[in-house]
Amino acid sequence: MNVLSMFDGMSCGRIALDRAGISVDKYYASEIDPYAIKVATANYPDTVQLGDCTSRAFMNWVNAMADKGGIDLLIGGSPCQGFSSAGRHGHFDDPRSKLFWQYVKILGKLKPKYFMLENVRMKQSSMDIISDALDVEPILINSDKVSAQNRQRYYWTNIPFTGRYYEPIDKGILLQDVIESGYVDRDKSYCIDANYWKGGNKTQYFQKRRRQLVFTDDTMADYRKLTPLECERLQTVPEGYTAHVSNTQRYKMLGNGWTVDVIAHIMKGLDT
Repeated sequence: MNVLSMFDGMSCGRIALDRAGISVDKYYASEIDPYAIKVATANYPDTVQLGDCTSRAFMNWVNAMADKGGIDLLIGGSPCQGFSSAGRHGHFDDPRSKLFWQYVKILGKLKPKYFMLENVRMKQSSMDIISDALDVEPILINSDKVSAQNRQRYYWTNIPFTGRYYEPIDKGILLQDVIESGYVDRDKSYCIDANYWKGGNKTQYFQKRRRQLVFTDDTMADYRKLTPLECERLQTVPEGYTAHVSNTQRYKMLGNGWTVDVIAHIMKGLDT
């Protein structure tokens, strides 16, 4: 199977395909973050890095592949800041959100057998635009079934996968199970994001329900943020996978990344 991953990040899609037992002949990645590319390349040196998906060179490559019918699967999670219900609701007027239309353009040119697009919770009006463009309805899956993190994401795909309400079987993983030390007051972590590297405080945690904290004991006096290793576990990324860049960059790409076992659950449908 030949795969193109747009907005590839650190290649969570490649990990998921491997975990799902799907054979990959060529994995092409479009990404511009040098730190994410460094991590992806360190773990998968055979990845073909194509750079900016809006560049002329990339489009030349797409046109050449389209003539050969060379891509079987197109995946991507277009930048979500303009869509996020927690953001400013810029939606399709946001320059980052406009990259969604580049995904649609590439999908139309390459015409792969399968595709998958991931994105955050958003207003219904934006969801309807995406659904109309891709001609499929989204499926909402919470990462809490396969990890110790509450992370709700929408998936637009034509991959035939099954499960109870399309969700993976609940593995019963608790936050206390994945932390290296300390005490937590929740069974599931709040969703980590690209800004988690900044850390959190008790006001954010207890009043705004964000920026997961770990405490030294059950008095909840002293606290710390999750470690990069703990964040890898929350995203079901192999331990040490991101340990090729600074901790700040590890937090950023893990916050931007996919929960691998959710993607693997979807990708298993490729084997049907």
